[in-house]
Amino acid sequence: MIGFSRRQALWSGLGVTAAMLAPRGANPQADVKGRAVGAASESRFASRFDGANILPEIEAVANELMVRAAYELIHGGAADEITLQWNRDAFDRIRLQPRVFVDVSKIDTRTKLFGRELPFPILLAPTGEQGLVHPQGELATVRGAGASAALAVISAAASFPIEEIARAASGPFWCQMFIKPDRALTRSYVEHAEEVGCQALCVTADDPITGVRDKIWRAQAALPTIRSASRTGMTSAKYAPPQSKYTPIVPDKVTWEDLAWLKSIARLPILLKGVLNPDDAERAVQAGVSGLIVSNHGARQLDTVAATIDALPPIVEKVANRIPVLVDGGIRRGTDVLKALAIGASAVLIGRPYVYGLAAAGAEGVSRVIDILRGELEVAMALTGRPTIASIDHSVLRS
Repeated sequence: MIGFSRRQALWSGLGVTAAMLAPRGANPQADVKGRAVGAASESRFASRFDGANILPEIEAVANELMVRAAYELIHGGAADEITLQWNRDAFDRIRLQPRVFVDVSKIDTRTKLFGRELPFPILLAPTGEQGLVHPQGELATVRGAGASAALAVISAAASFPIEEIARAASGPFWCQMFIKPDRALTRSYVEHAEEVGCQALCVTADDPITGVRDKIWRAQAALPTIRSASRTGMTSAKYAPPQSKYTPIVPDKVTWEDLAWLKSIARLPILLKGVLNPDDAERAVQAGVSGLIVSNHGARQLDTVAATIDALPPIVEKVANRIPVLVDGGIRRGTDVLKALAIGASAVLIGRPYVYGLAAAGAEGVSRVIDILRGELEVAMALTGRPTIASIDHSVLRS
């Protein structure tokens, strides 16, 4: 772990105060002026992180290490957070049905996406403003991803410029983006992503305006602002609750025609992220996108929409293997990954888990989260008699 005094120096460049990064219950002034509190805290958290063997334990370390507002910013969901809970509950309801006496002495998790072989079907989803949880933010994330051979998707709201993140990356990465009404701005972002080596564009489709995010608003009010370093104006339109008087919302105008325009200028594969409706999935296939990501935005947009694992089956059926279908939301165990693959997903993405790893231990924490989930997937495959990704099908699920 980075020592707290060093974290303070790095974080100050992002406008983050010493009080924000001190562990809850610590005296930030004592930590700034002397090493007594910081050194003890660092040792304690390093020990707890070293003993963390499951994702909830890493989240617990991050929760204690971060100030409350930073944790709530990451953990929070839309409105009453019903979908946030559903994303987890839905996985827990799915039962597995193992086979025995299958040769699982060699487990092979390799898979292919867009002609590139990946060592395992677990990707890092785009999450913005990672500089709020670690001074190296997305730079540490891609280093951790590279150390564990995972593909990372870089958010348009990243705390660092794409070119810096690209230089820090040792493996392939995709770029998340929004189609903005300002086409010149959108074109500039696409061209920049292509120039720095991005291998696919992940277009967020479910965010013409941010959702009702009560807990997140309160957290943001207590935190410093870290603006996107990639392109000013390339994030989604923002909604905030009315103050003394109602004001109408102003969502971005983005339609299927805009997607067609984007496809005409982009040289990279385009994935559409945020699809929950099978009819939209069909239209996306007809529009020529390269892949879909079934996502409810980490339950941060429209509350009471379906859990993504519940939305996955009809979309997989509608797409019928014409393009890859990925899924994110609520994945915390290797068995969750197995279940998603059994339903028909080509791969999964994780968001909050690796951000907690980032907060707890920087690049090492990101790498630890990936390794834990990858190992748990291999165990789940072995114990259900599925030695390869291709052998995982619907029969692994108990009806």
